[in-house]
Amino acid sequence: MPLPPTEKIPKHVAIVMDGNRRWAKARFLPRFEGHRQGVKAVRRTVEACLDFGVPVLTLYTFSSENWNRPQDEVSALMNLLAIHLRKEMDELIQEGVRFQALGRIAKLPRNIQDLVRELEDRTRSNTRLLFNIALNYGGRQELVDAAVQISKEVAEGRLHIDDINETTLAARLTTAGIDDPDLLIRTGGEQRISNFLLWQLAYSEMVFLPIFWPEFDADHLRKAIEEFGRRERRFGAST
Repeated sequence: MPLPPTEKIPKHVAIVMDGNRRWAKARFLPRFEGHRQGVKAVRRTVEACLDFGVPVLTLYTFSSENWNRPQDEVSALMNLLAIHLRKEMDELIQEGVRFQALGRIAKLPRNIQDLVRELEDRTRSNTRLLFNIALNYGGRQELVDAAVQISKEVAEGRLHIDDINETTLAARLTTAGIDDPDLLIRTGGEQRISNFLLWQLAYSEMVFLPIFWPEFDADHLRKAIEEFGRRERRFGAST
């Protein structure tokens, strides 16, 4: 089945990549193997977005709550992330992908911070796909950070309280300047957004898949886009 017409292709796809650990458990494999296979799914998804003409992809990679996982798992995730960022750097540049990290990056290990900044700098001029990864990210903490920033600007006289509106707040989020997601996909069978892009998902279409993230491929993305193309988006207006 062909993709929907170009005007039906979502401009921004956000994905909650859920199910790595359950995928591994179902196969009597260590948790790390689930995360390793999940990285392969990330690569497939980036390539599929390039093929389908999706301009923006945002992946929920490591939440602020993930620090509560076992320390050995967190360490393994950070090591895997470092390896993956370094490995993919040259290919992303060649394929015209611009990389951007969302979240409290300054709280990550120094080697991850350095790799993130290097990849952001080296891909800054690329325009084929904006690839966002949410690292140490939480939707509530993002809103708190924006509120703190606005409060400081008001206190310093750089912003008048009467000028605070939705645009003011959106401009102080980590996604400032990026269109809100048209489509949210979550794998793993759960039907919740788990503190991901709470502000930005206000009018997003949502597709929940029963598969685990390591199983996700271009065909799953295609079907989610096809489902998106069949929906009528009214943004609160009547038909």
